[in-house]
Amino acid sequence: MTDQYTLYGAAISLYSGKVRAYLNYKGIAYQELPATKEVYKTVIMPNVGWPVIPVVVTPEGTTLQDTSDIIDTLELRFPAAPIVPATPKQQVVALLLEVFGDEWLRLPAMHYRWNHNADWIIGEFGKLSAPDLDEAGQREVGERTCRPFRGSLPMLGVVEETYAAVESSYEALLRELDAHFAEHDYLLGSRPSIGDFGLIGPLYAHQYRDPYSGDLMRRIAPNVAAWVLRTMEPTARSGEFLADDAIPETLLPVLQRMMTEQLPTLHDTMLQLGQWAADNPQETQVPRSIGMHSFTLEAGLPNEVTGERAVLPFQQWMWQRPLDAFNALAAGDRAQVQALLAKVGGEEAFSPQPLVRVKRENYQLVLAR
Repeated sequence: MTDQYTLYGAAISLYSGKVRAYLNYKGIAYQELPATKEVYKTVIMPNVGWPVIPVVVTPEGTTLQDTSDIIDTLELRFPAAPIVPATPKQQVVALLLEVFGDEWLRLPAMHYRWNHNADWIIGEFGKLSAPDLDEAGQREVGERTCRPFRGSLPMLGVVEETYAAVESSYEALLRELDAHFAEHDYLLGSRPSIGDFGLIGPLYAHQYRDPYSGDLMRRIAPNVAAWVLRTMEPTARSGEFLADDAIPETLLPVLQRMMTEQLPTLHDTMLQLGQWAADNPQETQVPRSIGMHSFTLEAGLPNEVTGERAVLPFQQWMWQRPLDAFNALAAGDRAQVQALLAKVGGEEAFSPQPLVRVKRENYQLVLAR
C-alpha cells in the first residue's frame, strides 16, 4: 500500500481542475495519472461503473468519485486549514458559489470550448485518449471522443440563439470577479474556500487553458487570471477568512448574478424532480435529465434571451449543500444570512424546500425515499 493518493483525471477536464487545486492547496501527497482508454477500462469502469473523471483512489484502495464527495471526504482526513468557513454568512456564501461554479458556469465553459476552441481541444482529447498514435490517429480519436461533449450543448441551453447572451453574461461576470480579486486574494479573504474550488474548475480547465478564452480572460480580467494561477499553484496553506463573518461588497454582484440567472432553475428543478418521483413511485435511481425548462440570461438588458435547457436532477443534490447548511443554522444566524441574500435578490432562495431529497449511493444519484 502506498501513502499517496491517486488522481485519475486530465488537464482539460473541468472537474479534475477543481480536485487538483484542492489537493495542491491542502498539501496532500498524490500522483496524477491521465485517464486514458486503458485507465477507463481497468480502473474507472470496474470501480465506478460508468465513464467519468476525476476519480481519486485513496492509499487504502477506496475509490472516490464526484468532486464534492472527494473534497468532503478529504476534509475529514486533513482538517488543517479548512476550506468551509465556520461562520454562517461565509459558510453559506462559499457553498452557494460552489454550486454556481460547478453547475452554472458550465454554460460559458462549454460554449467557449466548443464554439471558439474546438479545433484545439479535439487535438488535446486525441493526445489524452490515444497517446501512442500519430497525429492523424489522435485527431480521429479526438473527433470521436468529443462528439458526446459537443452534443451536450443543447442540454445546457447553449444554442445559436443564446450564444450572444452567454458571452455577454460571462464577460460581465469576469469583470465583476476582476474587481473583487483586485482587492482580495480569494473570494472570502486570504484563504481559499469551497467556493473558490467550485469556480476554479470552469475558470481554469476551460476558460484559462483553452487558447481563445484564455486570451479573453487575460485581456479583460487580469486579476481573475492571477487568481487562477494562485489557486492552482498555491505557495502556502496560510491565510484567513475575513474577520467578523464579513462578505465583501465586491462579491455582491456575483451573488446577484447567481440569484438572477441560476436560482430560478434550481427551484424549478426541485419542483420537477418532486413531480417525477410522484409519477414514478417504483423508481429509486434518478435519470440524468427529466425534461426541459426555461432559463433567462441578461434579464432587463437589450440582449435578454430566454432559452430551454434540460432539468438536471444532480443540480438539486448540489443545491442541498447550501440549503442544508442554512437550515441547520440557529434562528439568529439564519436571519443574518437572509438579510445578506435580500441585498442580492435572493430573499426567497431557501424558502422552497425539496419535495423529495436525493443522495449519492454507489456513485449514482438516487431518491432518498
